[in-house]
Order: sequence, then C-alpha cells, then structure tokens
Amino acid sequence: KEIPKRREDHQTKTKMASKAFLYSFFVVSVVCLSSLAGFSAADADDFDRFQIQGSVYCDTCRVQFVTRLSKFLEGAKVKLECRSRTNGTLALTKEAVTDKTGSYMMEVTGDHEEEVCELVLVQSPDSGCSDVSEEAYLRNAAKISLTANDGIVSHETRIVNPLGFMVKTPSADCPAAFKELGIVPDVTF
Repeated sequence: KEIPKRREDHQTKTKMASKAFLYSFFVVSVVCLSSLAGFSAADADDFDRFQIQGSVYCDTCRVQFVTRLSKFLEGAKVKLECRSRTNGTLALTKEAVTDKTGSYMMEVTGDHEEEVCELVLVQSPDSGCSDVSEEAYLRNAAKISLTANDGIVSHETRIVNPLGFMVKTPSADCPAAFKELGIVPDVTF
C-alpha cells in the first residue's frame, strides 16, 4: 500500500508544480504585456506634446522685422489661439510671458491638425513700445503647426517667428541701420 501512496503524493506534487508554473507564466506574461503597452502609450503621447518657443521684441523702426536697433522685451505676454478650420470657434488658448532675454516657452498637448493655431501679442511691458500691427501677413507669420501629421521631422519643438510690438515714432537711427542693410523700407521718418 505504501507504493501507491507515494505515487499519489508524487502526482499531487507534480500537479501543484504544473499549476504554480502556469500561474507564474501567466503573471510574467501580464507584466510584460502591460509594460509594452505602457511604452507604446508613452510613445503615442510624445507625438501629441509640443514645446513652443519664440521671442518678442520692440520694433524701434516700425518695419516688423528685427534690426540692430530692436530690443527684446522681458515681461511681454503672448497668447496661443487654436481655432476650428470649419467654423472658427476657439478650441485652445494658452498664454506665456517672456523672460529676461525676450524669449518664451510653452508646452501644448493634443493634436490640433484640424485647427488653425497662431501666436498673438497680448501685452507689452513697455508703454512706449506697445503698438500692434494688424496686417494680415503678420498674423500668417505667427501661425504654427501643432500636429505630428505634418511632415515636420521634430515632433517636439516648434519655433515661432519673432513677434514685435512697435514704437509710435521710429527712431532717428533707423535710416542709417537700413542703409547698412542696403534696403529702403516703406516707412516715413
């Protein structure tokens, strides 16, 4: 009778070992799969996260481009606005303030392929340099693509053209600065 009992004990231990192995295999598989899912989710999120960088300057010559006479403004406020391409409703708005170098950064998440996004000037820290041009070409220059589906290699950083507040009266030094550049701007001094 002792031999069958040993066989029975051995069979029981074998079944328990098999169950333990299957359970361990299952747990390890679940952990591995959830880790892979986490990596793929992180990669997908990276494509929907954008770092926007730009700068704000004082346009001392009222020509809407940076010259040697321009000065970059600390404390200027800018705003990102994304509007629906179909009906123009505001889908996203976010503000930033420039640092001591006149630069700003903001992070935006989400894909905005179906929206027109642009940066606009909000407030100048310098009351003598606070005019904002309403020219359509300037608004086009401040447009930005916030989608990973646009052919841009870097999915993370978007650099915006410098935005400029203007003085009311151009500086007397502007004609000399333009002569150095070899240009004749359409500005009355």
